[in-house]
Amino acid sequence: MNSHSSAGGEATTLDRVLVMELVRVTEAAAVAASKLIGRGDEKAADAAAVEAMRRSFDTLSIDGTVVIGEGERDEAPMLYIGEKVGGAPGTGPKIDIALDPLEGTTITAKAGPNSLAVLAAAEEGCLLNAPDVYMDKLAVGPGYPDGIIDLAKSPTENVRAVAGAKGVEPGDIIVCVLDRPRHADLIAELRSLGCGVVLIGDGDVAGVIATTDQDTTIDMYMGQGGAPEGVLAAAALRCVGGQFNARLVFRNDDERARAAKWGIEDLDRIYRLEDLARGDCIFAATGVTDGSLLEGVKRIRRPNGERIMTTESVVMRASSGTVRWVKGEHRIA
Repeated sequence: MNSHSSAGGEATTLDRVLVMELVRVTEAAAVAASKLIGRGDEKAADAAAVEAMRRSFDTLSIDGTVVIGEGERDEAPMLYIGEKVGGAPGTGPKIDIALDPLEGTTITAKAGPNSLAVLAAAEEGCLLNAPDVYMDKLAVGPGYPDGIIDLAKSPTENVRAVAGAKGVEPGDIIVCVLDRPRHADLIAELRSLGCGVVLIGDGDVAGVIATTDQDTTIDMYMGQGGAPEGVLAAAALRCVGGQFNARLVFRNDDERARAAKWGIEDLDRIYRLEDLARGDCIFAATGVTDGSLLEGVKRIRRPNGERIMTTESVVMRASSGTVRWVKGEHRIA
C-alpha cells in the first residue's frame, strides 16, 4: 500500500532530507504557540504559530505552494491558499503543501488536549485543492479489506462491515466523533448499536489519525469537520495505511461558488484516500498540548539554571511507509 513513489511512477522529488526538515517547521510553530497555552487568546496563539511556520519555511530549499492553508488570500494575512513558500522559488523542487499551523486554536487557548502543529507535503498536483468548507469524513485504520467503508452507506452499515471484518460484534466497535450539535443523530445511531463513542472537542486531524494507532482503541472516525483538515488527515493515512472517504458539504451559494473557483464540479462526489493525497507524501505533526498522539511542549529549568523546551513530533512518509517519532530539546537563550 505504501510502496509506490510518485504519481507518474518516476523518482520522487521529495528528498529524504526534507522529511526531517519539515519536522523543524512544525516544531517551530508548536513552540511559538505553546507560549499562549491557556491564555484565552485564540487569535494570538494562531498568529504566533503561523508566523513561526512561515519563517521556518524560508530556510528550506524548496519552491513550495500552499494548497491548503489559513483560508483564502483576502481572509488571511499569512500562509493563505496559493501563497508561495520556501527559500528557493523557481529553482527548488516544486512541492505542494497543506498546513494547519495550529490545529486546535480553541484547545490551545483553553489548555485542552490534542492541539497540534501540522503539515503535509507532496509533489506538485498531488494534494486536493479543497475549499475551506465542511467535509463529511469516514475513516478506518490499516488491515481491512479494500473498500470496507463507504460514505454512500449508513453509519450502521459501515459499523457492521468493520465489525464483521474484525470478527467482533458492532457493539465492540469504538468510533471517534467531533462533539457538535450537528452530530446528535449520528451519535444516537452509533449508541443504539452499542458502540462506544469517543467525543472530541476539537482537533479532528488527531481524531482521524487515532484510527491507525492500536493504543487509542479507536476503530473508526465519523462525522463532519473542515475540508482542509480532511486533506491533512488523508496525507497521514496515505503514509501508514488505513482508508478514508470524504464528501464536501456546501451550506450556501457562496460555498458552492468557492468550490467552482477551485475547479470542483461534482459537488456530491465521494473522494477516496488517493483522490485527496496521491503519490509520495510526507506528514509531520508536533504536539502543542498533551494528547493521545503526542506530548505537548514542555518548559524545563535544570538545576544548573539552564532552561530548555522539549517537543514531541511524528513524521511519516508514504513511499517508504516509515513512521518516525522525534523528541527535541531546544535551549532557551
